[in-house]
Amino acid sequence: MLEPYLNKGRIEAGCDEAGRGCLAGPVFAAAVILPKKYLSPYLNDSKQLSSKQRLELKCEIEELSVAYAIGISFSDEIDRINILNASILAMHRAIETLSRKPEFLLVDGNRFKPFPKIPHKCIVKGDAKYMSIAAASILAKTYRDDYMTIISKDFPAYRWEKNKGYPTAEHREAIKKYGITPFHRRSFKLIETQLAIPFI
Repeated sequence: MLEPYLNKGRIEAGCDEAGRGCLAGPVFAAAVILPKKYLSPYLNDSKQLSSKQRLELKCEIEELSVAYAIGISFSDEIDRINILNASILAMHRAIETLSRKPEFLLVDGNRFKPFPKIPHKCIVKGDAKYMSIAAASILAKTYRDDYMTIISKDFPAYRWEKNKGYPTAEHREAIKKYGITPFHRRSFKLIETQLAIPFI
């Protein structure tokens, strides 16, 4: 079972993002404050869970959390400020819209820009160590997956409902054949012959 908190006496929010390695779509981030007494033997890094497990835990997190919020950075912003800065910005957006202000932030990974007046700690693979970060990883992942499934209806050739914008062989082949969409990250290496990709 994951650790319930780092600082017993503080209101902690776990923060994580989803979609950094994708070729298309936004990066989503989540911030979650769990009750101190919340325990779940099933809560884990979203990548270690099935889609069904993630959806079940999403509902539980939304129902039982003290507060949760989602932040987004879209592809044009990612291209402008780079994916690391966009991921951190999405986390800041999630934190600032929490209905309850946290006293401490647990952030997955090793890079973060301080959020005003709230101390933080970066934890490598934190989504497999702390419940609040795991909860944030599940919300970020499920909200992003839902978004990619919705926009895939307008661009069915790229199969985003299946690959969610990640660089699968199928996705890269679709880019070669059909070009790029407004949702693609033009600053990323989408295919080998990057300059030859048409924009639709």
